[in-house]
Amino acid sequence: MSDQSRREFLKTLGTAALSAGPLSALTGLGMTGCGGSVKDRRPNVILVLTDDQGYGDIGAHGSPYVKTPVLDGLHRESVRLKNFHVDPCCSPSRASLLTGQYSARSGVWHTIGGRSLLRKDKTTIADVFRSSGYRTAIFGKWHLGDNYPFRPQDRGFDEVLVHGSGVVGNRWDYWGNDYFDDTYYRNGVPEKFEGYCNTIWFNETIKFIESNKDRPFFCFLSTNIPHAPLNVEDKYSEPYRSMVSDRLADYYGMVNKFDEDMGRLLEAMKRLNLEDNTILIFMTDNGPCPWYGGIVIDEDGFVLEGYSAGMRGGKIWGYENAHRVPCFIRWPAAGIGGGRDVGNLTAHFDWLPTLIDWCGLEKPEGVEFDGKSLAPLLSDRESSWPERTLFVHNQRVDFPVKYKDYQVLTERWRLIKREGEELYDINDDPGQRNNTAGQHPDVVEDLHNRYEDWWADISGDMDIYPMTIIGSDRENPLTLYSHDAHSKDRDRIWVIDVEQDGAYRFRLYRWPRESNKRINENREGDEAFAYDMGRLRIGNFETSSGISSDGTHTVVEAHIKAGSTCLEAWFSDSETAKTAGAEFVLVERLGSSDPSEVFSYKPSDPDSLLKERV
Repeated sequence: MSDQSRREFLKTLGTAALSAGPLSALTGLGMTGCGGSVKDRRPNVILVLTDDQGYGDIGAHGSPYVKTPVLDGLHRESVRLKNFHVDPCCSPSRASLLTGQYSARSGVWHTIGGRSLLRKDKTTIADVFRSSGYRTAIFGKWHLGDNYPFRPQDRGFDEVLVHGSGVVGNRWDYWGNDYFDDTYYRNGVPEKFEGYCNTIWFNETIKFIESNKDRPFFCFLSTNIPHAPLNVEDKYSEPYRSMVSDRLADYYGMVNKFDEDMGRLLEAMKRLNLEDNTILIFMTDNGPCPWYGGIVIDEDGFVLEGYSAGMRGGKIWGYENAHRVPCFIRWPAAGIGGGRDVGNLTAHFDWLPTLIDWCGLEKPEGVEFDGKSLAPLLSDRESSWPERTLFVHNQRVDFPVKYKDYQVLTERWRLIKREGEELYDINDDPGQRNNTAGQHPDVVEDLHNRYEDWWADISGDMDIYPMTIIGSDRENPLTLYSHDAHSKDRDRIWVIDVEQDGAYRFRLYRWPRESNKRINENREGDEAFAYDMGRLRIGNFETSSGISSDGTHTVVEAHIKAGSTCLEAWFSDSETAKTAGAEFVLVERLGSSDPSEVFSYKPSDPDSLLKERV
């Protein structure tokens, strides 16, 4: 049977491990010979991702504090990846999970500064599912761009309900959000909700699976908890206050609330008869945060408060607890479950190739995955699994720096680059307390050379800037957020692609429009500043204007040619020469340009400007 014929055959069956061949695919589903039964549809997929929840923040993983009865039950019913790794912070992890590639290939190596924008040429997991006939949805946190072409509705998701930027309640989210009774964005349109954020995400997920129970669906349930701010009802955090600090009590309370809502989802799946033929994946996006989350560590990364299952480090900070996270998989129809542990080295970017195999999806043309399909490993039909080397790095800078905070992972070794290079035998020393670099210089050299080869491979496109598109009919008007601007001191520089020549209007704000706050107010509402001018520079065009009569913004207009360029916007005080970057720029294409006005306009070169200024 040809590969194409086999693919069509497996689509008809509904589930398959394509790479394992027809016979292995059938036996992997518990179907033996001609007497077995066959599902008449492909499996559904629900991918559940929590934010900043560590490996140790689950009762089944030995936590002496947090109680997670639902996750503990799921742990008993699942295959558990015990050596599963992600990036050390959220946007990079999400980029890898969605593309099946190292995050740096997507232009994502930070959470702000234009480096959390998933490049528009990248194919996402939602693109792949939708092109194969699945209904797709995301509920919760996105954090890969809030403007076209980066929004989830631009990246393969049919139904979208997300909060803004990366954190509910920060300056770039909808004004006034605090986890309770917030406003979120449904397919780009603000919508007010009653209730707690996590409850909303799960309610909407349950509605989605109810309405799509008779067709295959892919649902990405990406909750923002237990990420800070640690806002949760007291009834969830109060039981922990006698055991840990208030900070950790609130954090554990959020984990409890997630666990409760996860139980509602599992009940809904059972009620709708979706439990058997739904691939359910639970994982987290990085380790616990040492500064305002679920763990407190000392200057060497060892635990002072909280529980890490014996691992060192934490989110961003490094070591194993930054990137080794829980991952449970349950799919009863295929025999995936039963409380089995898999200790092989695996990672977030393995999920897209795995789901392509399991669900009979068309692999996107021209895409080379860094991940490897886990289908044969998880079906337990293949005794051998090749040795592999994985790489983790923490950049969080505008321009990536070679040798910065990297880690090389093998089944046995961890090479860690901090101030120097450290080597740990992770099997004998899972807590990473005994640096053996001096005893194994040959291993250090070998792993260092592997890093050199990896860096050469992934760094080729690091000079590409993901560009927000203005003037497109897909999003007009749109708001540029300083969260996505390249910034240094008071500079705010957006890299943009002007899709159409035209007359444009720019409104400059320091606060979200819906807040109605004045430019010269501070967060508390005091008149703390004296800015009297708003200034805009786009290419070689620069102009300024006074503050609006209500004090909230400045309006300027310009005739702009199509093409890539940079946009800068700021406020100034004429008397003191003090400046402050505009935090929000509302951009609207008004219509065709005046040729006489646009004739002298020249765009700026993003590369030279940013390297000079940022």
